[in-house]
Amino acid sequence: MKKIEKKIFSDRKNYTKDQLDEKLIEKNPIVQFEKWLELAIKADVEEPHVTVLSTATKTGKPSARIVLLRKFSENGFSFYTNYTSRKGKELAQNPYATLTFFWQSLEKQIRIEGIIEKQTKAESDEYFASRPHESKIGAWASPQSKTIKNRSEIDTAFAAYEKKFSRTEIPRPSHWGGYVLKPTIIEFWQGRKGRLHDRVLYTLKKNVWTISRLAP
Repeated sequence: MKKIEKKIFSDRKNYTKDQLDEKLIEKNPIVQFEKWLELAIKADVEEPHVTVLSTATKTGKPSARIVLLRKFSENGFSFYTNYTSRKGKELAQNPYATLTFFWQSLEKQIRIEGIIEKQTKAESDEYFASRPHESKIGAWASPQSKTIKNRSEIDTAFAAYEKKFSRTEIPRPSHWGGYVLKPTIIEFWQGRKGRLHDRVLYTLKKNVWTISRLAP
């Protein structure tokens, strides 16, 4: 324990790979996001669409977990999950959330805040149809976030649904589907030497994005 504490207490890394100038970036944060995501893909960042989704209860108690970004556009940033899960219940109570991307090898971070809406049934159906067979079965078999007795409970449920849908197309469960985060704030962070990082903030005001710089 002491050895680990000493390691994390004293570990330091200088970020020197890039810089971020608000005078040179895109006027539209969605375009800027696309440019950075493209950089991450070209740099072979493992699963660059992995993001931390942060939600909160009605009273403000926060929670966070990893999800996969599946679509993005001017309309927002989309991901899919079980509506009855903890995050689904929190989003029903409090439809505000944050997505955080961190690409360590590029020393870049993006934080996106906004309002959450459910996707249409047609949009959720379209994505569900594209999922691998086992993922489709899993959406039926797992009562996500609920307490279960043991692993065999899930394995048994999976086998039962696999048998049920062995000769038919697997439909999307009504409790599973997509959300879209409609951004109101997007922050781009670039690591810099001496912890004097670059932070550029886009804020949506009356449907117009304004750009400002934040202190590191």
